[in-house]
Amino acid sequence: MATELEYESVLCVKPDVSVYRIPPRASNRGYRASDWKLDQPDWTGRLRITSKGKTAYIKLEDKVSGELFAQAPVEQYPGIAVETVTDSSRYFVIRIQDGTGRSAFIGIGFTDRGDAFDFNVSLQDHFKWVKQESEISKESQEMDARPKLDLGFKEGQTIKLSIGNITNKKGGASKPRTARGGGLSLLPPPPGGKVTIPPPSSSVAISNHVTPPPIPKSNHGGSDAALFQTRHHSHPTGSSSEWHWQDIKDRLEE
Repeated sequence: MATELEYESVLCVKPDVSVYRIPPRASNRGYRASDWKLDQPDWTGRLRITSKGKTAYIKLEDKVSGELFAQAPVEQYPGIAVETVTDSSRYFVIRIQDGTGRSAFIGIGFTDRGDAFDFNVSLQDHFKWVKQESEISKESQEMDARPKLDLGFKEGQTIKLSIGNITNKKGGASKPRTARGGGLSLLPPPPGGKVTIPPPSSSVAISNHVTPPPIPKSNHGGSDAALFQTRHHSHPTGSSSEWHWQDIKDRLEE
């Protein structure tokens, strides 16, 4: 299912490539381009390198119609699917395959060295990316296989937070807050510990209080207080204020 979802991308396109039939390898010393008929290529056309997933494909196509002539799947580079020759940097040996499983080795070459360089670098970059993806996938699998840490709180577990310079000690008394703007500030008591209560304002009237006028001294001897007391008892039925002032008036007329 994953292979069906992969899409094909183009890594490199070269409009001119030559294809050669090569003789079988005689020894393990490698291929030599000088053994080929370089001036008589067996086929010429366009080369495209594409990738699908981790596999790269070297496709030989017709220049005009784009029809596929041969295809070489590459699963590793350097590897048996693509080899360089020992006597030139412009020629390579690739292994082409058809849909039936049959394979053959052919030689390809580029007229320009820059095209050969791009061909080589495109394959190298693709398999560098494949290697990095494999390492990342391996690390991810190892992380999944490791036991996961349980960072949750256990039952009854608590934590202690320290905010600023506030320290909460058991049995300690907290400092009173200082009153700021808008608060009521009380003055300290005077020395000695006694507080004097100020007298009430003189403007406050005391109800039911009548101040008697001064009593003049008598010229006939005797005390005015005694006279006042005598007259007070001699008028039991009158009002105290009425006979009091009448007595003073009679006293003055005498």
